[in-house]
Amino acid sequence: MPTNSYPSLTIQQLSAEAFNPYGWMLGKPLKKDGDAPAYTSPASDFWREHLFDTGAIGETEVLWVKYRNADETVASLEAHWLTQQAIVPLTAPVIQIVATSTEGGQPDMESLRAFWVPQGEGVCMRPHCWHATRVPHGESTSLMLTRRSTTYDLVVHLETGAPACESAIKPILTHKLVGLK
Repeated sequence: MPTNSYPSLTIQQLSAEAFNPYGWMLGKPLKKDGDAPAYTSPASDFWREHLFDTGAIGETEVLWVKYRNADETVASLEAHWLTQQAIVPLTAPVIQIVATSTEGGQPDMESLRAFWVPQGEGVCMRPHCWHATRVPHGESTSLMLTRRSTTYDLVVHLETGAPACESAIKPILTHKLVGLK
């Protein structure tokens, strides 16, 4: 299929409402009118953004990730079965491509979306959320929260080709991102 005939996928601005089917937007403003703990003073503010869930018997792991893929096409998606996964771009924005899962565990292509995730904000994807990440240009260093065993399982799969148990990577009909550059 020639590049210009790929279905397009328009990158949209991140909002809590738009990202809700896939997980949670991170970096929302301070709210003191809820049940979550929050504190504000002239010196600092802090508030609960999200309670991260690694699944049963999971250990939370902090990863440092350097994203460099600026390809304007998306031909595969990855999902994690047991854990949420959070990404917070620290040095440059990222584009987070997401899709929900069908009842059979496949990417639901009707739900495929791409979100512009600004530096200093982030997303936390639900388990079973299919995803891929792109950068507009160069490199973006990001903080990631994930499950320790999921990282190990994925590294073994990517380095040796052994079957992954906690994740899956599936090819999809190639889509072209609109608004990447």
